[in-house]
Amino acid sequence: MQLTGDLYYPNSLPPHSSSHLYIHIPLRHLQPAVLPPFRLSSNSSMAPAAIARHTTKTVCVMDSSSHLGAALVDRLLHRGYTVHAAAFAGGDATKAAWSENKRVRVFRADPLDYNSIAEAIRGCSGLFYTFDDESSYDEFMVEIELRAAHNVLEACAQADSIERVVFTSSVTALIWNEKLKVTEDVDERDWSDPNFCRKFKLWHALAKTLSEKTAWALAMDRGVDMVAVNAGLILAGPELSPSNPYLKGAPEMYEDGVLVTVKLKFLVDAHICVFENPEAYGRYLCFNHTISHPKDAIKLAQMLSPGPSPPPSDGLGVIQERIHSKKLNKLLLEYRDGLQVAE
Repeated sequence: MQLTGDLYYPNSLPPHSSSHLYIHIPLRHLQPAVLPPFRLSSNSSMAPAAIARHTTKTVCVMDSSSHLGAALVDRLLHRGYTVHAAAFAGGDATKAAWSENKRVRVFRADPLDYNSIAEAIRGCSGLFYTFDDESSYDEFMVEIELRAAHNVLEACAQADSIERVVFTSSVTALIWNEKLKVTEDVDERDWSDPNFCRKFKLWHALAKTLSEKTAWALAMDRGVDMVAVNAGLILAGPELSPSNPYLKGAPEMYEDGVLVTVKLKFLVDAHICVFENPEAYGRYLCFNHTISHPKDAIKLAQMLSPGPSPPPSDGLGVIQERIHSKKLNKLLLEYRDGLQVAE
């Protein structure tokens, strides 16, 4: 049995400029830039920082047309927030259920247009940012995702009202490197190796790695309070298919004990928890199941490609799990009561 899919990796980073003039550049004119080295030290600003409770209950969800984005809007409305639902071009701007809700403002946002991003987040205390192309990833998409991350974090740095950014990243931003072949477990300190991703055309992993690094570099430089949620494969929505770019290299992920999935509700709760909890900091691996047994792999394959008979499991063995979400689980354990009480 094989679990198929595609991974992608970008090879450039948009330059950080001291000026704040932004121009909407047509995609066909994008040119690659040079990626500077990125390192995190124990003294980095990803360390915990106590912050006050958010001064306003108005937040922005971008891209609200994605499956995760729409679920976040619904959940935040249920919790009493006013939401700026910012949909990227090509996505549905609003759900029918939002049209009658006075606490929803709908925006059209272009990830390459700084002004449209700034308009969407104006007056918001927080931003939930997610970027996903459900169809395909290539080097071109990597460049777009990098520039989008740069524009979003720069807009947040310039916005007086933004108090925290929750940046949705991926488990693929941590797992793709030579470390997979050794015995060490994977945690939030790990990063995928861009050269490794380029070599094997893991474009999704490359895009998530470099866009997250871009966001962290700018957040640290500009003093933006940011938390990243590194999600596993989301078990919901149209993206749950064999063509999901997350799944390129799935057989290797399985063999190395790092093929993980997450339920949508759990992922949404994790986003809200890290936004509302002043003790949240840095990166959080987010998943609630590891595919480590042949029966789990078969079940996932059936979910991806439903058929009359299960796929064969020849050659699959039980795998030792080598990735953990202890940091998030601890935070959720301490904070879940608050999530439930506020329902």
